[in-house]
Amino acid sequence: MDTLDTEQPPSEANATCFRHPRRETYVRCNRCERFICPDCMREAPVGFRCPECIRSENRTVRQSRTVFGGRSMGRPVATYALIGLNVLVYLAELVWPSVVDRFANLGTGLVDDSGRYFVDDGGSYDGYQLVGIAHGEWYRLLTSTFLHLEPTQGIFGITHILFNMYWLWLLGRILEERLGVLRFLAVYLLAALGGSVLFFLISPHGSAVGASGAIYGLAACYYVVSRRLRYEPLDRNRMIIWLTVWMVLSAGFTAWQGHLGGLLAGGVAAVGMAYAPQRHRGGVQAAVAVGLAAVLVALVVLRALHLGAAA
Repeated sequence: MDTLDTEQPPSEANATCFRHPRRETYVRCNRCERFICPDCMREAPVGFRCPECIRSENRTVRQSRTVFGGRSMGRPVATYALIGLNVLVYLAELVWPSVVDRFANLGTGLVDDSGRYFVDDGGSYDGYQLVGIAHGEWYRLLTSTFLHLEPTQGIFGITHILFNMYWLWLLGRILEERLGVLRFLAVYLLAALGGSVLFFLISPHGSAVGASGAIYGLAACYYVVSRRLRYEPLDRNRMIIWLTVWMVLSAGFTAWQGHLGGLLAGGVAAVGMAYAPQRHRGGVQAAVAVGLAAVLVALVVLRALHLGAAA
């Protein structure tokens, strides 16, 4: 009678690693029980696991989430990245001062053949080119929020970026931990956009720079989040006093319209993030962010059309 050849498991005496057949070993993966060599051993709570079992387990482990549904990163990477980006742009300003004119929040202005910028006062445009948000340069709404006053512009020059970066460091770490990276960035950028839009609506012939709108938006977000969680790592009342004092003192040097716009936009975005129902939280949060962005864009379009008609 013919006998069928069946695969027999290797014995302890002649066992080799299932990934490296030429390597003899006596250790098994304590999950799949296949033999593994020292290069394939991965420490486990008890014994060792093979690389395939480790990968399989990692796919089934749920990512930790923040209290508002965001992905927890452990460290405030977005906050540090925003600070780094603001500082790098500021250094670029010091080397190339023309960067400010090219990327500031300018609603409508004039530039001559030599590249000099002028305020659009409604006069003759002969020999000049119309520039600004109202004339298609929409990128200024966000690029201006990473620019700051230069050191030569009085006492508030260097203080402008120092104040903003201090508050970004203080508030950003707390909010990023509770919101997660994407939700935190959404609030920051919407607040920055809100500040730029309100400045454009009220002062389209002026020019402004600074992350202050985003910072005031983060302050509004912190107020909403801390009330929602009933947890205050910072003194809210003291924070409000300091920000109010800064708004008053800097009114002649920075744009109060940007502060107010950022405060309002950040507050609306924060309410959407913090009070979204848990069952459909991600969808509601996304809808609030997209809806707010759409409203801001619509306001810019209407203002630009009005300025174009007036010209």
